[in-house]
Amino acid sequence: MSKLPLLPRATLGVLGGGQLGRYFVLAARRLGYTTIVLDPQKDCPAGQVADAQIIADYADEAALRSLGGQCAAVTCEFENVPAASLRLLATLCRVAPSAEAVSVAQDRILEKKFLSETGLKVAPYQVIEKLEDLASAKLFPGILKRARYGYDGKGQATVTNPGELAAAWQDMQYAPCVLEARLPLDKEISVVLARGDDGQVALFPVAENQHVKGILDLTVAPAQISAALASQACEAATRIAQRLDYVGVLAVEFFISGGELVVNEIAPRPHNSGHYTLDACDTSQFDQQLRTLAGLRLPQPRQLAGAAMVNLLGHSWKPEPPWETLLSQAGAKLHLYGKHEARQGRKMGHITFLDSSAKRASEQANACRILLGSDT
Repeated sequence: MSKLPLLPRATLGVLGGGQLGRYFVLAARRLGYTTIVLDPQKDCPAGQVADAQIIADYADEAALRSLGGQCAAVTCEFENVPAASLRLLATLCRVAPSAEAVSVAQDRILEKKFLSETGLKVAPYQVIEKLEDLASAKLFPGILKRARYGYDGKGQATVTNPGELAAAWQDMQYAPCVLEARLPLDKEISVVLARGDDGQVALFPVAENQHVKGILDLTVAPAQISAALASQACEAATRIAQRLDYVGVLAVEFFISGGELVVNEIAPRPHNSGHYTLDACDTSQFDQQLRTLAGLRLPQPRQLAGAAMVNLLGHSWKPEPPWETLLSQAGAKLHLYGKHEARQGRKMGHITFLDSSAKRASEQANACRILLGSDT
């Protein structure tokens, strides 16, 4: 294994070729690192900007050995990379985050158990794995969530009675699931942090999020919450990272219900709600991901302007978004991900609005949402 820190001109790899991988590659290239992306899709967003791409499945052993043999270190850009692939790569090069940490985040059953054991509050839940579990289910109204491979509202169903629960579980092909009580929500927030090998933690300001049909629609940072609640969220996220012995960038999503924090889920990677850091902070979540992978010291991020970020989804492309109008606004920062096909719900890009206050940035963002037809 290469000695840390890994300095510019070292070769770094990333499993996953989506937009998160794209921004990691751009951060690495800016500092002079060589990058290789492994993704099954040719001309994927990250592959477009990397030095090289290996086009292969994430479980392809020969491809993984090729990646691990060429790279000093490898990271991942989404949590559903097979843990076995990360374990194989770890025999060949440095891997961060670890397979053990990722495996917790990619299974809701393991994740809920871990969070509960960490002493943090989670929504009441019940594991649904067999027919007998349906008979004892009482968490109505609730949300049935697949234990694995669910994201952006996929693999989830709202259920209000035992009949709807049985039908939803059938629709999910009887896969292991978690039935979670639906809580009255005051707000949804998230904390993005970076943690290094030495245990050093660097936190970004808490962000406030708004979802539409399970997909993040709007992020405002800093969140409009009390300093005490923001501190509590940062402490909880740090506790999670320490308990996992996590190395990398980690996102923790919270509900605020009745004025109390409830941990929703964790993501072992940069996060959609952290995109505002690209424009509003002096170091982005992707800069920090690079630093944790390379074993460099972590600066404490500073937010330089209030920010509000709006996702640009596939339905906005029919017709194409009003680019000229959007870009004529002061403080507007447009990011497109290089995806060629626009589909319903697909994240094609985002636009961030900067202002001296998050409130004014949010007003601009909401005007943008109206233009895009996503203000419902």
